[in-house]
Amino acid sequence: MSSSPAAERASDLLGVGTLTNAALTTWLHGLPGVDQVGAEARAAGLGTRSIKTTAKAWAIDTAIGMIDLTTLEGADTEGKVRSLCAKAKNPDPSDPATPRVAAVCVYNDLVPVAVDALQGTGIHVAAVATAFPSGRASMEVKLADTRDAIKNGADEIDMVIDRGAFLSGRYLQVFEEIAAIKAVCTEGGANAHLKVIMETGELVTYDNVRRASWLSMLAGGDFIKTSTGKVSPAATLPVTMIMLEAVRDWRELTGQMVGVKPAGGIKTTKDAMKYLVMVNEIAGEDWIDPDWFRFGASSLLNDLLLQRQKLATGHYSGADYVTID
Repeated sequence: MSSSPAAERASDLLGVGTLTNAALTTWLHGLPGVDQVGAEARAAGLGTRSIKTTAKAWAIDTAIGMIDLTTLEGADTEGKVRSLCAKAKNPDPSDPATPRVAAVCVYNDLVPVAVDALQGTGIHVAAVATAFPSGRASMEVKLADTRDAIKNGADEIDMVIDRGAFLSGRYLQVFEEIAAIKAVCTEGGANAHLKVIMETGELVTYDNVRRASWLSMLAGGDFIKTSTGKVSPAATLPVTMIMLEAVRDWRELTGQMVGVKPAGGIKTTKDAMKYLVMVNEIAGEDWIDPDWFRFGASSLLNDLLLQRQKLATGHYSGADYVTID
């Protein structure tokens, strides 16, 4: 059982005296089941909506401003991160009206490089933590990992849940880990936003995606995020739709908004448009804001820039128009 402030809030919402694994299991498994065929059909239908020229220009700029520009490779260098930050600040040097991205997302040890490069821009620095991407580490290591990222200057933490614990039905363990990481995000006057990565490609069912979404919000996550980008499938429209339904229903229940971040595999402007339509249709226009919706991406920005240039000039630019990340 758990008696932390987060657990007390969750107990109140669940209507139980003390938060136990049995209570969480009963509540999470009492959520309405997801009709797989219906969910996929609705997501596919929303994906056929078209955005016309004027609205498309707005949508492209909106999508650019929602990107967490990401590099999470073992071969990352300080030079690569500085180059990525330069692109984040000035995505299209030929057009200073091009919006900046929302954040740059890097590994812990490269956070100071990103913080220095982005100083004064308002672009957030996100760090992946808690033994990303596997989540396989002791709680002490996960807490230290998070504290290190915040000490280095990260103002957003992208944590991974323990999928093994979740799939084994140890929901209270997952809850307590998220709540503990959230507490670190606010200790000592810090105010780092917590994005909870569920790694939906490993959760097997849509019902599990719904349960993991609610569990993450109950524990205090500021965002729920699909994927690390290291597992296939990563973000999909049906999974994101289920997450958007969850944050919509969470606000109806609590009055609080939680963000959504699909990550991995979103590469084209056409993809991004489908997600924006879905956000508007499922959660509502309040979520069409970088504070509440992000794209975890590396190559998406290039395609958005090429499409933006096409709208402005009437023709596509050459491949050398954008930098290769």
